[in-house]
Amino acid sequence: MKKIKKYIVATILSSIFTQQIFSQKVVLINGAGATFPYPLYSKWFYEYAKIDKTVNFNYQSIGSGGGIRQIIAKTVDFGATDGIMTQEQEKLAGEEILHIPMTAGAVVLAYNIPNVNQQLNLTAEIISGIYLGKITKWNDVKIKKENPGIDLPDKKIVVARRSDGSGTTYIFTDYLCEISKEWKTKVGKGTSVNWPVGLGGKGNEGVAGIIKNTPYSIGYVEISYAIQNKLFYAKVKNKSGKYINPSVESITAAIESKAKNMPKDFKVSLVDPEGENAYPISGFTWILVYKKQKDKVVAEKLIQFLKWAVTDGQKYCADLIYAPLSENLRKMVLDAINQIEY
Repeated sequence: MKKIKKYIVATILSSIFTQQIFSQKVVLINGAGATFPYPLYSKWFYEYAKIDKTVNFNYQSIGSGGGIRQIIAKTVDFGATDGIMTQEQEKLAGEEILHIPMTAGAVVLAYNIPNVNQQLNLTAEIISGIYLGKITKWNDVKIKKENPGIDLPDKKIVVARRSDGSGTTYIFTDYLCEISKEWKTKVGKGTSVNWPVGLGGKGNEGVAGIIKNTPYSIGYVEISYAIQNKLFYAKVKNKSGKYINPSVESITAAIESKAKNMPKDFKVSLVDPEGENAYPISGFTWILVYKKQKDKVVAEKLIQFLKWAVTDGQKYCADLIYAPLSENLRKMVLDAINQIEY
């Protein structure tokens, strides 16, 4: 009799436990966009799943242009971009979309020059010259002048760039517009532009793949992709005349140069900053969310995640060479997240 009672109690407890598990419905949150922050976002989704087991993230790393298109079309719960939405895009959305800065990173000039294992120094003039198709050989006098002692080959430069709508492209072309009047006039900036030269690759992954597999090539990628693919990348001369290595510290210096005049909507460029130790091709990456949310359950889960990401989640930034948000900026971002309504 006692055994029967114990069995009944155990069965009841097991039933209650099973009901509790099934009553905790898993919420799926769909996002799409930038490849620039994808290494960090993947880490965040993985770590957050340990904290809240009732939410799953489905993120498509398709480029900032795709992220903007999908948030406008309302086919995702959030978009991700490294390029600020245009006024025309915001009009298409029909409702207010918040730009929530999550972190900042660096766009680097990665290269593959056989038998050259040193880090190159590149100036604004050299970078714009290469992408305008004016500097075509690795042993060009302008490159040699900045890199004495390096045996640069008499080989044609193979230029790599993005083929898809890209926030990395936005940051890079934003920089080129700041440092080259010719680029600003002839090409301009955007997530997609009419390139004077170059082989196109899809995503940061695609451009990194072109560089890795193509001798004498150069291309722009987010720094994590250069590191993952074991690519050399250049130091870039900044506005103060110093050659700067891309790093958490030099990206942070770029943020600090703009922090005093940070707009409330966070739509600010970090390229070509004034800071003496600032890396000149840095940029924010934003999560795009509608201020007025339709689904209460999804909105609550998304808000909770965003608050975690810009506070506790920032500790994962530095290991992946992203700059964590400063304490003051975090407070501003949390205020923005609190504006989301449902």
